Amino acid sequence: RFIYQELLVLQVALALRKQQRAQLTRTPPLVADAKIDARIRRLFPFDLTAAQNQAIQEITADLARPTPMNRLLQGDVGSGKTVVAEYAMLVAVAHGYQAALMAPTEILARQHAATLQRDLRESRVRIRVLTGSLTAAQRREVRDQLAAGEADLIVGTHALLQEELDWSKLALVVIDEQHKFGVNQRAALRRSAPDPHYLVMTATPIPRTVSMTLFGDLDLSVLRDPPPGRAAVHTYLGVEAERGRWWEFFRKKLREGQQGYVIAPHVESAADEAVASVQQTFEALANGELAEFRLDLMHGRLSAEEKESVMRDFQGGKTQVLVATSVVEVGIDVPNATLMTIEDADRFGLAQLHQMRGRVSRGVHPGYVC
Repeated sequence: RFIYQELLVLQVALALRKQQRAQLTRTPPLVADAKIDARIRRLFPFDLTAAQNQAIQEITADLARPTPMNRLLQGDVGSGKTVVAEYAMLVAVAHGYQAALMAPTEILARQHAATLQRDLRESRVRIRVLTGSLTAAQRREVRDQLAAGEADLIVGTHALLQEELDWSKLALVVIDEQHKFGVNQRAALRRSAPDPHYLVMTATPIPRTVSMTLFGDLDLSVLRDPPPGRAAVHTYLGVEAERGRWWEFFRKKLREGQQGYVIAPHVESAADEAVASVQQTFEALANGELAEFRLDLMHGRLSAEEKESVMRDFQGGKTQVLVATSVVEVGIDVPNATLMTIEDADRFGLAQLHQMRGRVSRGVHPGYVC
């Protein structure tokens, strides 16, 4: 009886808080009528999946209300969450408001910006990027454009929290990989305008996220099906005795024209740890198992320009194998990269492993992770 009573009191309290929030907060209703829907869908060069359409229906129903949306969009890596978020942001822009998309890394933020610029090249939507690598003058220019209403969509990293932004008409906040941000960080962006709509996305529903949905803090939309044409990912737990066979298979796929990742947990190894660093791994492979292939190195200590150059070479096929730390765990989209070796996998968390595995499920070829 006591257990039942505690659960009942908790749920009643949460229901009252949700009702109070609905009564005290007001936000502009953003209705996605048939005309707006048709204009947005024309921008996508593909048909949306049934799961994406269902999520969009749930999100637009929230946006049409005068109370702020508070929704979690959950879907596995590669399930098409970004397209759903893009649709929601374009609904806000269609009504003359601004939308912000915050990502945990500069690589992911710039990739989101590139995707938006590609999809919206035929439109008049003004997209701006705000990251820590911009100069003071560039950041000031973006701030001025936001305040003057000369920017519609802004994509950024933690810089969106650190800058003193004076939003003109912010109506929607989207946070990608929300588990990478702290509670206070997410709340800070949400408080940057009077009661904006709020959409968070994740591929790794960690316990806190699950509890938020169960306890009523977030409504939930789930993308259960990947876009058509996506191949399966085969995952193996490698043992030392099979290392030779794995590298033989890795080389075979590279010779067929595919690309791969090799992940190491540290930039540098501590003297008392028997864990290979990314630099040691790179040198060992370049002089050993992968000597005949073109390798490059990626880690968090590189400058933004260096990271961009490395990713450009890898995406363009100039680099066949990218040796990296977990900096590539989110947002890297290279459909031809189908191979991944994770060294000392026990040094990573489950969410990290899940995200890294998702880097090799972006195209039509099967992925292989060991």
